[in-house]
Amino acid sequence: MRRVSSPKNLSGDGAGSGPAVPYLPLSSDDATAQQDASLGTLVKDAATHVSTLVRAEVELIKSETAREAKKAFKGSLFFIVAGVVALYSSFFFFFFLGELIAEWLPRWAAFGIVFLLMLLTAGLAAFAGWRKWKRVRAPQRSIESLKDTADVLRHRRGSTAEDTAGSVATR
Repeated sequence: MRRVSSPKNLSGDGAGSGPAVPYLPLSSDDATAQQDASLGTLVKDAATHVSTLVRAEVELIKSETAREAKKAFKGSLFFIVAGVVALYSSFFFFFFLGELIAEWLPRWAAFGIVFLLMLLTAGLAAFAGWRKWKRVRAPQRSIESLKDTADVLRHRRGSTAEDTAGSVATR
């Protein structure tokens, strides 16, 4: 049986989901054997414990991230449903607006006004989006950083090749 950090983690998060997370024992069952162990054995055990600790931390991060991502996905589904309902409800608002204006004007004129109002709103939103889109710039700092890194690597590669050629020529 694989050891875990606590009885709560035997089944993951205590609710029966998720993998068990391995742990480092706080004390050995055979404490006298540890006292007689060589330095190499102690170093090997320490390396094993560090490896187990890192794997346990990674496993914990993975399980927590997966659980939180599922919660976020479920929450976003509700936002999507709300957006779709609001979008379809807007049809009824514009229909109501047309009928309201039809109280004072002929029905065809009222719905024509609502149609023009919707086109004007769409045009203004498209214009605002176009202005924002024009302000988007290339990531200049990242591009410059990549160019600098490429220059350094190219320079280093050239100096390494010259060093290698020079050492071969001197032999």
